[in-house]
Amino acid sequence: MFKQRTDKRVAAFLADGCEEVEALAVVDVLFRMGIPVDTVAVADDGGSTIVSSHQIRISCDRRVQDLDFAGYDLLFLPGGMPGTNNLAACDVLCRHVDAFAAPDSGKCVAAICAAPGVVLARRGLLRGRKATANPNFQHEIAQNGGTAVADQRVVQDGNVFTSQGMGTATDLGLALVGHYLGQEAVEEAKQKIVYWG
Repeated sequence: MFKQRTDKRVAAFLADGCEEVEALAVVDVLFRMGIPVDTVAVADDGGSTIVSSHQIRISCDRRVQDLDFAGYDLLFLPGGMPGTNNLAACDVLCRHVDAFAAPDSGKCVAAICAAPGVVLARRGLLRGRKATANPNFQHEIAQNGGTAVADQRVVQDGNVFTSQGMGTATDLGLALVGHYLGQEAVEEAKQKIVYWG
């Protein structure tokens, strides 16, 4: 049962071909801790259901073409292929990612696995920032003016959060809980999900 603990809202963008655990593990942690989050479909057919990289059908709350981005405080981009490429090809999403990632926006962006490299770095949003990504995509950070951090599960630089992959998705969720609700809530979340990391 959802018990809201903050007015901050998260939009999680699930494209056809996304890595479903990266997407839903973060959504799960946020939901458990009372942070409102909507799943948003970036679907080839324009519908509200996407098919993940492992052929799992996921029904989303919203469609990207209908979204009022002004109602959200953080945009979350999961990885997976070809899901990350589909996010990068979505013009309306990328325009808002640019705006949210600006240091003075008062908003945040989070990305995991390939998304920090393919979406954020290629758009110049990690220039002058520290960030991480899946090891196969960390070169994108350095090539586009950022500093790639290989030995951390989650890297926060200002209002941008990045993480490495499926195995660090829970860590990213916990980092976002800490950002919005504080460290005490992180410890509460760890107990709820039996987190040993």
